[in-house]
Amino acid sequence: GGVVPLWEETERRMQAWWEGEAVREGVHVEDDNADADANANDADADHTAPIVIATGFVATSSEGVPTTLKRSGSDYSATIFAKVTHASRVTMWKNTDGVYTADPRRVPEAFSISSLKYDEAMELAYFGAQVLHPLAMVPCIDSNIPVYVRNIFNPAFEGTVIQGRCASLSEVNKDGKVVNWRSKRGVIPIKGITSVDRVSLLTLEGASVIGGAEVAERFMGSMADAGINVLMVTQASSESSITVVVPEDQGKKALGALRSTFELELSRSNVNAISLTDTPMSIVAIVGEGMAMNSGVSASFMSSLAKANVNIRVIAQGSSERQVAVVVAGEDTSRALRAAHMAFTLSQTTCSVVILGGTGKLGSALIRQLNAQKESLKKNLNLGVCVSAIASRKKMIMGESSGLCLSTSADVDEMLTGEKAKDLDMEALTAMLEADVNPHRVVVDCTNDDGIAGFYERWMSSGINVISPGRRAGAGPLSRYDAIREAQRANSAEWQYESSVGAALPILTTLRDLLQTGDEVQRLRGCVSGTMAYVFRTMDENTPFSEAVRQAMEKDFTENDVREDLSGYDATRKIVVLARELGLNVSMEDVEVESLLPDDIRNKEYEGDTEAMRAAVIEDLKALDGPMLERWREARRDDRELRYKFVIDVATGKCSCKLSAVDSKDTLYRLRNNENLVAFETTRYTTSPLIVKGAAAGPELAAAGIFADLLRLGRAFSTSQT
Repeated sequence: GGVVPLWEETERRMQAWWEGEAVREGVHVEDDNADADANANDADADHTAPIVIATGFVATSSEGVPTTLKRSGSDYSATIFAKVTHASRVTMWKNTDGVYTADPRRVPEAFSISSLKYDEAMELAYFGAQVLHPLAMVPCIDSNIPVYVRNIFNPAFEGTVIQGRCASLSEVNKDGKVVNWRSKRGVIPIKGITSVDRVSLLTLEGASVIGGAEVAERFMGSMADAGINVLMVTQASSESSITVVVPEDQGKKALGALRSTFELELSRSNVNAISLTDTPMSIVAIVGEGMAMNSGVSASFMSSLAKANVNIRVIAQGSSERQVAVVVAGEDTSRALRAAHMAFTLSQTTCSVVILGGTGKLGSALIRQLNAQKESLKKNLNLGVCVSAIASRKKMIMGESSGLCLSTSADVDEMLTGEKAKDLDMEALTAMLEADVNPHRVVVDCTNDDGIAGFYERWMSSGINVISPGRRAGAGPLSRYDAIREAQRANSAEWQYESSVGAALPILTTLRDLLQTGDEVQRLRGCVSGTMAYVFRTMDENTPFSEAVRQAMEKDFTENDVREDLSGYDATRKIVVLARELGLNVSMEDVEVESLLPDDIRNKEYEGDTEAMRAAVIEDLKALDGPMLERWREARRDDRELRYKFVIDVATGKCSCKLSAVDSKDTLYRLRNNENLVAFETTRYTTSPLIVKGAAAGPELAAAGIFADLLRLGRAFSTSQT
């Protein structure tokens, strides 16, 4: 237990010291005429208001036996002196700028709280806040003396003032009006978030035969008799089961005491089991007077933890409605604290982003766009993007500690060739992601690497979100696709791949909207290859097929290997992504596709660097100029245009993609340069199809699509804050 001051005796001794030894030692000079002399000079005033320096922490009993004031005894000494001297204020000089909204070592976005009520400060202290001990505030509460917490290393900062009591529950409930806390714009219902580490859960299950009241009495009695500090209690009355939260170092002692108390019931199976958790756990609590009679606070708290993939083991709410506490796995504590801190707009929503393929054209374009919009995101969306790691095909660079942001304004190529860069290690990168305490973790995969796609399931199983403009996972083996989807659903992770079809065009979003609103999609048709659109819009009598392809390569419209475009391989992957979105179990081999390349070019092994390979491919494509020109002329004779057209027939499940000569009635007839077009034929759109059309080739447009996916995630993360 704590030390209880004997106030009357303490005040008597203080008065005796003041009138005796203090005078003899010259601490102050008695002034018998002070009341009569209202014009005492400044020197006299100095004598009657001295600075007294006293030793803290130590004390004596009424019998004169030396003792201490236990934990936070120096703070306790200050508040005791404040009460007995009727001080107007107490200032606690610490090494922080007051009481923080959370532990800044775990929540870097935490900031100093300007004011707290005594009750709020005591709740924060009880649940682990290190600045003040609850006992140290009691003397000031009794005398309503304000307590200021300030920084000795930053004396100009005002810090935190603790003063006044919270309204009682009966006072709060007088009007009986409950409002949702989000309706009070700018008013945050909580003051802080804190935690107690290294706790254990002790549970007694299935004691319904004994009766709930008796079980609770004997349970808590055994804890009291054993001297166990019970931090939280929850009870399931239907099963007469009770769980208490105790300090980890008292867990085994508590378990032994409980088994001893219910020894007979255990032997007769009147109690099913008594268990103690064997892994480290932590209490995470939100505290604030504004929680009372405000709905949605607990929902925001729980939702934030769910989105951060943090499992809740125990929930308890104080009857005063000033705090809600949960128990989570110890390894999830920091993530839970940051998630809750963001949920109540105590800090901006921050996405911790890893960019794979950061030195490629697509990754580089994305980084440029992130840098350009950084301030706008912060100002308009309260969203921060922290790039915690960047990787190329061979190298990677990570923040020096988990969650530390890299400076993306620097040259990424130089960063990945510098001293801090390491060889690419996907296991190490994944371990960093899993250890990152930011609740909103995102991997942006700008590669076309099947090996990296193999990590998606693992990432999503850890609650890590994935954005994939590539189609290795979306159109890859069906078994892997299904496993990724299951991991996504089971762990509340997000898989965004809007940019995998049509770059920045809302093709997949439109398709999902149609399906989710009950429309029945019967057929999809169009062109999803910007390269093919450009080539067949550009070639004519004067511009041969090979030259049109060369121009498309020069404009960065093509894949790194243009043969993926010309063989229909790239378009086929997009068709599979669309078909699977429609619920069809389609794989690449199920698509009927026309390749424009003969096998000798398609399967040829080219040597040299990228430029040399591209030049060699163009040289080989010249052999196709004549046949392609003939197909172009044949189409023109019938007033038609060549288009690389796909069709997905939902009823039959058939998918095809081939070079077609379309007439002026076809929506593809007027397709321009690097455009994509998808026509949705549905039960609602019967007169004419719904069409999504626009430019969709090139790294800038693809990067814009990725950026849009990231913003969709950011908005989802911050939904509970708006």
